[in-house]
Amino acid sequence: MAGLLRHGAALHPGVMRADLFLRLLPSRWPRRAAIFLSLVAGLALSGCAAVLNAATSGDGYGVVSDIPYGSGERGRYDLYIPATVTETTPLVVFIYGGSWDSGDKETYLFVGQSLASAGIIVAIPDYRLYPEVRFPGFVEDAAEATARAIAAVRGGAYGMPGGAHPVFLMGHSAGAEIAGLLATNGEWLAREGAAIETLAGFIGLAGPYDFLPLTEDRYKQIFTEETRSASQPVNFVDGDEPPMLLIAGEDDTTVDPQNTRSLAAKMRAQGGDATDIIYPGVDHIGAITSFATALPMNDETIRDRTLLFIRERSHQETAQ
Repeated sequence: MAGLLRHGAALHPGVMRADLFLRLLPSRWPRRAAIFLSLVAGLALSGCAAVLNAATSGDGYGVVSDIPYGSGERGRYDLYIPATVTETTPLVVFIYGGSWDSGDKETYLFVGQSLASAGIIVAIPDYRLYPEVRFPGFVEDAAEATARAIAAVRGGAYGMPGGAHPVFLMGHSAGAEIAGLLATNGEWLAREGAAIETLAGFIGLAGPYDFLPLTEDRYKQIFTEETRSASQPVNFVDGDEPPMLLIAGEDDTTVDPQNTRSLAAKMRAQGGDATDIIYPGVDHIGAITSFATALPMNDETIRDRTLLFIRERSHQETAQ
């Protein structure tokens, strides 16, 4: 079995020390820019994401904020809509991470911008967190948000042309576990009137997919003993899943990259379609900050590879 966490680590991608932020800057950046960003990083309480969002352009896309999909303050999603949308423009539903007990959709503006500026519709939902809910509460929310976003986009809401928009699930860290369950266990989407067959692909970034046994008390509280086996995406793979692009960083000290290898191996053993890439020099946070276009960080080919996967699978989906 793969380990969930490196010892003492936590899945909180939205918080970063200034010194760590600087280490992620490309070496080609001028020293003056690096000094400026060190000051910015030192002042930003929410860390790296705040810096990325502050530098994110609002051009080339629009945002419909706080669309309700469920009850409560966290039952809402933001929809990023490219300037040009056709009947076959792909939709990505992105589930963020945060140890299943933190996070908000506003933090990931840079992800919405990154994909929308490339001509992709993006839905980023909030979901209930521990201690308000334990597993599977956040998975239920993600399934409901995904189903509502699919219905809205394919139904032509918000001025978009309706049509057979290819649908992709994408998640980072704890969000990759949640999205991974939607992509492997069809019961979650079926409960919301959607189907796993609707999905054109799943993109997992630094995700925990095969993380038992649990060793830390807080995770034992989130995943009770009777539900733990149902929390592992790897346990539901039967070969009928959508194609998967599974990415992790070799330097990830938070989620063991073996989780990525394990899910990919299970997919291939069952006759499924999975590509796993372990990027050297990339850590847990870098797997998602690599999507930033305003301040490119880490390995920019992660974004390029993801966009290629979406385009290729979208073409195959619409050609059928």
